[in-house]
Amino acid sequence: MSTKSDNPADPFKKALAEATKVMADDPELSVTYSVDPAGLSGDAMRLPQVSRRMSRDEVLLARGTADALALHRKYHDTATHTRYAPPQGIARDLYEAMETARCEAMGARHMPGTASNIDVKISHEATSRGYGDITSSEEAPLSVAAGYLIRHLATGRDLPSGADNVMNLWRGFIEQSAGDHLDDLQDRLSDQQSFARFARQIIDDLGYGDQLGDDPDEMDDDQQDDAEENAEDQDDPDSTGQDDSQEDSESNPEQSQEDQQDMTEAQVSMDEMAEEEMGEEAEMPEGEAPLEPPPPPPVSEADPDYVVFDTAHDEEIAAEELAEPVELERLRAYLDQQLEPLKGAVSRLANKLQRRLQAQQNRSWEFDREEGILDAGRLARVVANPTTPLSFKVEKDTEFRDTVVTLLLDNSGSMRGRPISIAAICADVLARTLERCNVKVEILGFTTRAWKGGQSREKWLNEGRPQQPGRLNDLRHIIYKQADAPMRRSRQNLGLMMKEGLLKENIDGEALEWAHRRMLARREARKILMVISDGAPVDDSTLSVNPANYLEKHLRDVIAMVEKRKQVELLAIGIGHDVTRYYDRAVTITDVEQLAGAMTEQLAALFDSDPRARARVMGIRRAG
Repeated sequence: MSTKSDNPADPFKKALAEATKVMADDPELSVTYSVDPAGLSGDAMRLPQVSRRMSRDEVLLARGTADALALHRKYHDTATHTRYAPPQGIARDLYEAMETARCEAMGARHMPGTASNIDVKISHEATSRGYGDITSSEEAPLSVAAGYLIRHLATGRDLPSGADNVMNLWRGFIEQSAGDHLDDLQDRLSDQQSFARFARQIIDDLGYGDQLGDDPDEMDDDQQDDAEENAEDQDDPDSTGQDDSQEDSESNPEQSQEDQQDMTEAQVSMDEMAEEEMGEEAEMPEGEAPLEPPPPPPVSEADPDYVVFDTAHDEEIAAEELAEPVELERLRAYLDQQLEPLKGAVSRLANKLQRRLQAQQNRSWEFDREEGILDAGRLARVVANPTTPLSFKVEKDTEFRDTVVTLLLDNSGSMRGRPISIAAICADVLARTLERCNVKVEILGFTTRAWKGGQSREKWLNEGRPQQPGRLNDLRHIIYKQADAPMRRSRQNLGLMMKEGLLKENIDGEALEWAHRRMLARREARKILMVISDGAPVDDSTLSVNPANYLEKHLRDVIAMVEKRKQVELLAIGIGHDVTRYYDRAVTITDVEQLAGAMTEQLAALFDSDPRARARVMGIRRAG
């Protein structure tokens, strides 16, 4: 028997998902709602999250995004798009933007109601990217402006505020450079192949023809010519070939038999020579024989089949190298402003954590020892008989002094805003609190260097888009604080998380494996790794050319490896997403303001000596 959901947004989500499938003409389409960036990946569509409040802005944005993606699904053919797509650079961005505008314009032509919905999505993007405040074309992306202009010319609709500003900054240049060809726009919208040729012509007019790569139509003509030449060659075989030798053999069987015997003897002689050469090579001094290079080690210890197309542009970098000291100071000041309303709550949490940790640092003693400090309780016995054995005591070491904690923070774009501010604040408070308790803390972050693929993807495009290339983006692993560095020296670094443009995509599996390797190199006896993330790994460039679960499978494999080895205690906190399906020790919070309390409770519970109390405090749930 099904139970009715208590989330008032669920009926709307379900209705929108069904309408989206109908509009996309794809009943097998999977529609989900997530705080991760919206987009299409295979048969899965991600739409912006709609909260229980169902605010007007949330509803309109979800509808506009759903319409835009559904139209792209309906009117876009991937094979045609890929065939004419420029390999890289601004030309590729222009091509993608114009194709998106074509799909949306086709929707407006056949379903006029979609145009106003998509206007809301465009307005949201323009506002979040600050397009309305741009005053120079140098600050406005040309590809975005070209996409907006194509949509404006194709639909005749005015663009939302902000978007029209970007378009107008570039409109004069675009119309002056490509005005003659823009007149053909309306006739080409319904034919994607014809529009792709049109887009390549516009890109050439704008001065980026050198980035277009080979013309696919000319390549088809060359291939056809080669095929015709090969066919002519096959129609006129060489008359001096195998047929002549066969005729000679049939006309003179005795000679043929002798030739065969000579050939057999010659073959035996060649085999003997080969064996002698092999024997000589076997007798060569050790080290002189040619050796094949050993196969390269697998990228991932957890999954030898996990593939990375190119690691040359991956980056492991200290936070202070990503911003100037003055900028870090400004960003830290901004983070402190975010901390101000939570100052009282954070201080209470820090004091609570410190009390819980220091309660286990109370002195404990081992009595009845042969040597150590004289036990005052046995003083009378010692006075009566100074040779009385077992009259000393020894102080026990605290259980967790030899401990290191690593905080691994998801620095993906979906964490932008309040989630990343709270995560940075809590990392700061925990590091300072644990430092007072003689527990070393390392703070790491992970993201990518680019949206939708960086130089790795460009290399893949240049090499002809080989199948199943594996991970196709450049990693950026950030070290905010090393375990041995005092917090006072690393305090400014946490402000980097407030830097605009830093947060991009998230490849969790490799980040977790990186943090795990760093911990194994530490000398501490106890190692604790806490992951703070807001969902599954997402990288559009990788997932678009690999199986849809490629990154998720690798994350599960890495988690299984870490938990099987048991050298590191692993736990996770999910922000707005249930991460218990990945991690055995995990807790999910629905409001980012709960993060500080969750981190404090989880970490304090780890030091509880009673496993049942530890499980009760942490609220551990097994992944289903």
